[in-house]
Amino acid sequence: MSGNKTLRTRASVAKYIAGITPEKRQAEARLLLPLFERATGFKPAMWGSSIIGFGEYHYKYASGREGDFLLTGFSPRKAAITIYIMPGFKRYAPLLSKLGKFKTSVSCLYATRLENIELSILEQLVARSVEDMKDIYPQWKR
Repeated sequence: MSGNKTLRTRASVAKYIAGITPEKRQAEARLLLPLFERATGFKPAMWGSSIIGFGEYHYKYASGREGDFLLTGFSPRKAAITIYIMPGFKRYAPLLSKLGKFKTSVSCLYATRLENIELSILEQLVARSVEDMKDIYPQWKR
């Protein structure tokens, strides 16, 4: 039983980025793309219509719900860039204290301006979250 509404697609990441408005968000997406590739070792793929994901894992809950989802990724939304840190944020307090100006929810980090984020710290955060996901979900895919 698959319960995930956001699925990996074959859409072009380059075409998606080329269509992002405003231009500032497009530039931020172009900046994040190589950062995520370095931090994860994965090539980008579109998830749904607006998430650029890196890697993939398979989850299965006790309820029987299961599916596949990105290990990490980002979505350059108009209000803020959303960065997906799937293990959540509790274990990353030391990195978050040096990251800059942002907000978080369960697994999402929101940055209204990428210039207010320390990119080297973000790269470390992304890399650590992917390694942690590989430990949490040893059946991760690619």
